[in-house]
Order: sequence, then C-alpha cells, then structure tokens
Amino acid sequence: MPEVIFPGPEGRLEGRFAPAPRPRAPVAMILHPHPNAGGTMNNRIVQELYKTFQRRGFATLRFNFRGVGKSQGTFDNGVGELSDAASALDWVQSFHPEAQTTWVAGFGFGAWIGMQLLMRRPEIRGFISIAPPANMFDFTFLAPCPSSGIIIQGEADEVVTPAATQKLVDKLRTQKHITIHHDVIPGANHFFEHEMPELMGSVDRYLDMRLDPNSPIR
Repeated sequence: MPEVIFPGPEGRLEGRFAPAPRPRAPVAMILHPHPNAGGTMNNRIVQELYKTFQRRGFATLRFNFRGVGKSQGTFDNGVGELSDAASALDWVQSFHPEAQTTWVAGFGFGAWIGMQLLMRRPEIRGFISIAPPANMFDFTFLAPCPSSGIIIQGEADEVVTPAATQKLVDKLRTQKHITIHHDVIPGANHFFEHEMPELMGSVDRYLDMRLDPNSPIR
C-alpha cells in the first residue's frame, strides 16, 4: 500500500494507492467519513473497502480530505471535499486513462461526497454507499441519479436513521434506467462494530453480481 501525495485544489493530498495489475483495469476510489467526527482514510470500513477492490484487480485509491492527516487545507463543509475527490479521481485516471469502468465507494460523509461525484463524472458506473447521511445532508442533487449502486445501512444505526435512508432509496428507485440495491444489516450500529463480516459480505455479493460479464446491470 504505497503512500502517495498528489495535488489537490488547496495543496497536497495524502493517499494510499494500489496500482492496477493489468492494463485497462477498472478504477475504484474510497471516501472516508466526516473529518470533524474523526474520519480518515484509515477508518476500518474504508480500509476494508479498499482491500476488497484491490483484491478484485482494481486500481484503488483511498485518500484524506483536506485538513486530515498530511492533506493540506481546512475542512470546507463538503464543497471543497467534493473538489478534492474530483482531483483524486483525475490523478488515478492519469495513470489509467483506458480504465474500462470507474467505481466510487464511501462511508457516511464519504458516501454523500461520492454520490455528488456521480453527478459530475459520467464515467462512474457503480457506487457503494454505506450509511449515507440522508437525515443530515441534502441528497436532492440526485436528479436523476446517473448510475446503479448499493446503499447499505445498519438496522440499529443511531447516527443515520434507517427511515431517512429508506426514503432516499425509495426516491431513487422511481428512476428509470438504474437499479438501486438496498441492504439492511440486522443489529448493526452506525460503525458496524460487530457486523463487519456481514457488511463486507453484502459488498462482495453486490460486486460479484455487478462484475459478472452477464450482469443485467451495465
């Protein structure tokens, strides 16, 4: 997991990058939870998502938003962090201009940023949003949501209310030409403290389905 430093809108950004093992490999970027709540690229869920995509042969990047770790700048309430994510994706794509597909995955605040990035970057064909904070942030920008993905929620999430997430899922499912999967992990709190195997099992099942050459979802 080589440490990388690359240019962002407000100075250097710090990340960990696993290069692709073959040409035209897909790209994945993993986005961390809220910086003001201690979120970093070393968050346990972020690291597990990173390993999952790396194992599957993706060129995989996780990085610290501005003001976190060695990343320069200061927290910008999501506006600057979205620019950071766009710059990070540019950086990965500079190494993999022929990537056949691009995925974004995020947890909490990172899921919110990742879903905004979908709207800017049509090359993103799949997303994994874990506990997207539908009760704290505005998701109305998903009009329409441009790609298919999965939203995973803990049944006992005390931070992001399952009802708010369900409302977001229901709204996205009214759209044509995309498919939204939704998994609720029984008994899991916001951090999936005791349910990491169940959480990553959900991610793996979804990726198995989507990455199958015969997948009905493109």
